Amino acid sequence: MSKRDHAPRHAGPSQRQLRAAELVRHALVEILQREDLRDPDLVGVSITIGEVRASPDLKHMTAFVSPLGAGDPQKIATALGRAQGFLRTRLGKAADLKHTPQLHFIPDVSYDTATHIDRLLKTPEVARDLDPKTDETN
Repeated sequence: MSKRDHAPRHAGPSQRQLRAAELVRHALVEILQREDLRDPDLVGVSITIGEVRASPDLKHMTAFVSPLGAGDPQKIATALGRAQGFLRTRLGKAADLKHTPQLHFIPDVSYDTATHIDRLLKTPEVARDLDPKTDETN
């Protein structure tokens, strides 16, 4: 039996996947900074790539994208999907990978979720419940 047979099925990504995904994330950030994309939905928009996840065979990578500042993350993800061929070509030259992965773009709403939770925690009702001085068991 190989080591793979003993690994738990729920294990997260391997070190190889994490390393390749981070390499692709850095390369995509550089490409988006340097290149002028012609898609009207991407012109003049600063894009943040929060995370890239790699498939086990490294042939597919999913990038979680959002606009820096105001903008529609879904619109950005769709536009980057249209520019996928161009980005993949540039990625093939920039990243030292055996195979250039297929790129998939998903809107990253984690920043919106974090902002929403932060706002909730600052509401008077929640702040009152979190304040140890107002503990009713005294």
